[in-house]
Amino acid sequence: MAGVVHVDDILDVVQKETTEDFHKMAPVVSLGTSLKKASVGLLYRKRIAWLLVLVFMNVFSGAGIAAFEDTIAASIVLVFFLPLLVDSGGNAGSQAATLMIRSMALGDVKIKDWLKMFTKEISVSFFLGLTMAAGVALLGAYRGGTEIAIIVAVTMVLVVMLGSLIGMSLPFILNKLKMDPAAASAPLITSIADICGVLIYFSVATWILGL
Repeated sequence: MAGVVHVDDILDVVQKETTEDFHKMAPVVSLGTSLKKASVGLLYRKRIAWLLVLVFMNVFSGAGIAAFEDTIAASIVLVFFLPLLVDSGGNAGSQAATLMIRSMALGDVKIKDWLKMFTKEISVSFFLGLTMAAGVALLGAYRGGTEIAIIVAVTMVLVVMLGSLIGMSLPFILNKLKMDPAAASAPLITSIADICGVLIYFSVATWILGL
């Protein structure tokens, strides 16, 4: 035999790969050492880059809100539902991404399966959004009447569907670009879903309210 591979060596590799995947999904650049031993400076350098990227991405959410000042002024109750709706899209996207990344890691899903998975996700996310919309519509009716109920219900379906489709598609895109699908991190997906969610919400509100 040319050599012996011990179980401990295999477990070390598995542990290292799993740790790297968790860091990418945080997102955090790999530390290269244990968290306990890492210095303040090292932790700062490994975390600041992604946080700055996400900050500047969230600027677009703010710009989207500013673009619909007239709509917000016409019905201030819309602001109450904004965090609920955009967070729902991000949460749905993170769920879809996590399921897809794990399936790709296990070899259960391949690049060629994208269209099949995309089609399936459309149906799944539609029913998820519809169920969530039913609950939020009741709250919308209570807080602002029928028009607000319709606005938040329609938006919920759209943001959950879009967030889910973004979440399941990003791992495929990154894989195609020869990048690790684990880099399709929850914060990245959430930031993209937030921007889209703001635009969808206030566009729907503007249309239904006739502004």
